Amino acid sequence: MDFATLPLFQAVKKRLNWLGQRQEVLSQNVANADTPGYRARDLKSYDFREIVRRETQQINMTVTDPNQMSGQRKRLRDFTEAELKIPYETRPDGNSVVLEEQMVKISEAGLKHQLTTELYRKHLALFRLALGRE
Repeated sequence: MDFATLPLFQAVKKRLNWLGQRQEVLSQNVANADTPGYRARDLKSYDFREIVRRETQQINMTVTDPNQMSGQRKRLRDFTEAELKIPYETRPDGNSVVLEEQMVKISEAGLKHQLTTELYRKHLALFRLALGRE
């Protein structure tokens, strides 16, 4: 059984991908904290309902006979970035990165990553228990 094909594990994988991309964007903000004119960026929030809606739209029919057409696989876009339109603080050089705010977001993303991986482990343990492989 391939767990990667189960919708639950696909959702967990997408969540971990989103968190990884968010960590990357936030670390770029911190790295450019002294760059004149740099605007702080972040990813659009992870909307589970929207991810599920998009996932159900890309379900394809299974080909059971060589004479059947499989159709074209739909592809989801990567997560999009959102620039803060009205930053709370902007320095005279035009830089809108607030290090304290970025560090809070980074630690929040780290905690969410730990939570998601722990949920993943728990679900795997439930499958092992159901299969009798503790």
